[in-house]
Amino acid sequence: MINDISFSLETEEIIGLFGRNGCGKSTLLKIIFGSMSYNNFDAVIDGEKYYPSKNIKRQQFAYLPQQPFLPKNLKVREVIPIYFSEEKEQDKIFYDPFIAKLAAKKVGELSLGEARYFEVLLLANLPHPFLLLDEPFSMIEPLYKEEIKKYLEALKMKKGVLITDHYYDDVLQVSNKNFLIKDGSAQEVKTKENLKELEYLGKNFT
Repeated sequence: MINDISFSLETEEIIGLFGRNGCGKSTLLKIIFGSMSYNNFDAVIDGEKYYPSKNIKRQQFAYLPQQPFLPKNLKVREVIPIYFSEEKEQDKIFYDPFIAKLAAKKVGELSLGEARYFEVLLLANLPHPFLLLDEPFSMIEPLYKEEIKKYLEALKMKKGVLITDHYYDDVLQVSNKNFLIKDGSAQEVKTKENLKELEYLGKNFT
């Protein structure tokens, strides 16, 4: 359960959010995005109060959920125009070296890594200044995990990104700041040793 969590996220910054299953990580992302309501939530963007219920209209946060969300029966090249109407925006996705090879495949035929990379690419190219990622590295092939990390490194030059994932090494490699949700509150962590000290990792983890 979330009780007392406070942090700031700026563009050109990636924040990692850790915590055991059930601590509220995914819930927090849904609250920020606006798909879940919460009475005691306050946020300010550029000095103006932010209302999650108006997020879709105002295009502040794009959100990657844990579960796949793209229509499995459509081909990759058919999904892209759903998200982008202008040709130059579509081309950013179409001509990505990895996506170009997958364009004729149906989404349901993609591997976990291919699908996750495609999802991240779609959401990251939307105009939203902030991106919420729920387990972008979970269970995907190493090749696509590395490509997502490289992409996020470039992306943080113009967006603010909040990531939650149990693959802590991958998150620590790309994040500027990190927090651990424990007992309802968020504690800042800087290293893997901090995660051990706060009992998120066992002391024998290497």
